[in-house]
Amino acid sequence: MNKSAGLQEQESVPLETVQQALADYSDNPSAFLALNSGNSYFTAPGLAGVIAYRRSGRYLVQFGGVFAPAASYPDLLRQFVAYAAAQRCKVVAVQVQAGDRAHYLDQGFTVNQVGASYAVDLTTCTLRGSKFMQLRNKISRAQRAGLTVVEADQVQWAEPMAALDTQWLHSKGKHAKPLEFLVGEYGGPVQHHRRLFIGLLDGTLAGYISYSPVYGSQPGWLHDLSRRLPDGPPGIMEAINKAAIDTFQAEQVPWLHFGFTPFTGLDPALEASSRSGWFRWLVNQLAIRGEAVYPAKTQLAYKHKWNPVPLPEYIAFSHGASIRGFLHVFKAANAL
Repeated sequence: MNKSAGLQEQESVPLETVQQALADYSDNPSAFLALNSGNSYFTAPGLAGVIAYRRSGRYLVQFGGVFAPAASYPDLLRQFVAYAAAQRCKVVAVQVQAGDRAHYLDQGFTVNQVGASYAVDLTTCTLRGSKFMQLRNKISRAQRAGLTVVEADQVQWAEPMAALDTQWLHSKGKHAKPLEFLVGEYGGPVQHHRRLFIGLLDGTLAGYISYSPVYGSQPGWLHDLSRRLPDGPPGIMEAINKAAIDTFQAEQVPWLHFGFTPFTGLDPALEASSRSGWFRWLVNQLAIRGEAVYPAKTQLAYKHKWNPVPLPEYIAFSHGASIRGFLHVFKAANAL
């Protein structure tokens, strides 16, 4: 535990304590990713809640807003900014939700929309009708190829999953690196909170989707980390996700979330007057030309197949929008 100016950084906060804070206070569909390995946590004496972040250079890259009750939210954010200043760091917060935005604006942050997450209401979800014909066809192709889908114990499939990860990453090119921070993981001490669905071809792992719990006003599951055989038949991911949806609907789960995709769902009307004009221009350019930075179009095409509702997500800079701060988000995510 390090101390500075009376404030405390507690990297050793038990993960189950962080998980309980997420369950009690978060309203972010990706909040469970705060439990990823490599994250640090900030708390303050007498204040409920927790902040998850990673240090990158002279920035503390905060993930997902402040996971705290309304009564302590402003003070916890204020103390975190003070802690960063004591470390001679600035704060850049990513995947801030619409409901968080006012707190950041009140404390002088510059807040811009940076993308959107996507959600499907499982209480009304159906794949009937012409809109979903192509999706149904892809699922049928995978099934005709012999794909079977089951819910599985991750521990029992750890080695085949790791081997599939390697094949998948190699298919992305020799310089491809696995993303972190803004995407999920599997295994570790909080695996029992997740669910895993796998697709099998002749008993061999052909694909998997890991689902993480979602708390708050739209509870359910987050379609999180997913991998498939690069040379497998079409429809593997779609068939696995459809099987998971069937299971969730039978359990009366309200929502399935597809997570954050940067540079998508952008709408100037969703930004406050304190936004940065030049940063909005930059994000719009990345939406058009940014595939080399992040494969947003590919991700979005898959998510749109399920007819989701977009939910805006924001980035917040404590000392004004900056290219340097933005790049440190990508560095924290191992994208640079």
